[in-house]
Amino acid sequence: MRSFLTMLGIIIGIASIISIVSTIKGTNEQIKQNLIGAGNNVTRIQLYHTTDGNYPYTIDYEGIPDGIPLMTEEMLEAIGSLPNVTAATAYTKRQDGYSSTYFYGNASLSGCSTYGIDDSYFETCGYVIKKGRMFVPNDLSGFRPVVILDDNAAKSLFQGEDPIGKTIECNSIALVVVGVVELDTKFEPVINSIEDYYTYMDSRNSGAVFLPDVLWPALFSYDEPKEVAVQVSYTEAMSAAGKAVADLLNTYNTNTNGIQYKAEDTLEQAKELQDLSNATNQQLVWIASISLLVGGIGVMNIMLVSVTERTREIGLKKAIGAKKSRILWQFLTEAAVLTSMGGLLGVGTGIGLAEIISRIAETPVAISVPAIIFGVVFSMIIGIIFGLIPSVKAANLNPIDALRHE
Repeated sequence: MRSFLTMLGIIIGIASIISIVSTIKGTNEQIKQNLIGAGNNVTRIQLYHTTDGNYPYTIDYEGIPDGIPLMTEEMLEAIGSLPNVTAATAYTKRQDGYSSTYFYGNASLSGCSTYGIDDSYFETCGYVIKKGRMFVPNDLSGFRPVVILDDNAAKSLFQGEDPIGKTIECNSIALVVVGVVELDTKFEPVINSIEDYYTYMDSRNSGAVFLPDVLWPALFSYDEPKEVAVQVSYTEAMSAAGKAVADLLNTYNTNTNGIQYKAEDTLEQAKELQDLSNATNQQLVWIASISLLVGGIGVMNIMLVSVTERTREIGLKKAIGAKKSRILWQFLTEAAVLTSMGGLLGVGTGIGLAEIISRIAETPVAISVPAIIFGVVFSMIIGIIFGLIPSVKAANLNPIDALRHE
């Protein structure tokens, strides 16, 4: 019982550190997923104002900018050959449906996003068919008035009715619905604040409509510069690949008003938020570490009591030839084993606490292996450091005085 109570400080300290570090790691993964989304390693490159601020250029309101060339096959091939780029697609876009409302019978769909896409868009961006079919080559070469909806748009416009084969209307053009798509990896961002709600509500609720890019001039009266989506080989390469694509596109750019291609650097945004999260939560780790110091003092205290209680035993051992080093290592080993057992129990307790916190707070948790290794090793070091003084005291006892001790 005395040994367990001695270990309790170590158990609480290690458990606190592991649970906090695991919760921080899980929060960082949540931040990353909230920004990057489905996890398909796709980054998008679009036109931005770069001189009088840093915000997207909207063709809906500002018209087609001068000096921005239309996308060509040669440009797409050059993008596809960049390092870490595994797929690339160019598309046109109208955001939030201000210039496009879709009608089916008495129902209408506004506030959605409209995309003019080529035959590689869905594969590059991680969409799979849920119902119906994808676009086929004849749709594009034959200028067929067909359209594909995402799941949210289909539900909003058709209210549970099967949309395949139905005709909808946009800008006086009749379009036949041939398919419904959804992201291959389902992702639901975690909404923790009103800001998060406004950030994600459009993408969650209003949906998207996809047209063959050859139909774009028929609905919106003109061709226009395209945005680019590229899929990269791994998540950490998204920032570099996006910048490389933007730099390549800007070599064709002759605009003199500060309109340039720029990649949405969600990975950098995630890193900034993660750094802020780490800086805040590391203070909690230091606070939890204080309990390790208290636990170490408890170990030193109990080891000093142990030396006092076993003074006659130490004297007897020294009288029959035990060297100082033998006595020293005996008590150091005892202290290290005591704290190591506390460390192992603390690891189990910390993992359990992390899971409990995850369920109560409804936040993800990611168990940190380095934190577990650190906890066990650090607890052994504490045993050695705080067991050193009692061990030295025991090793330096005079055998005659020790044998006379009552």
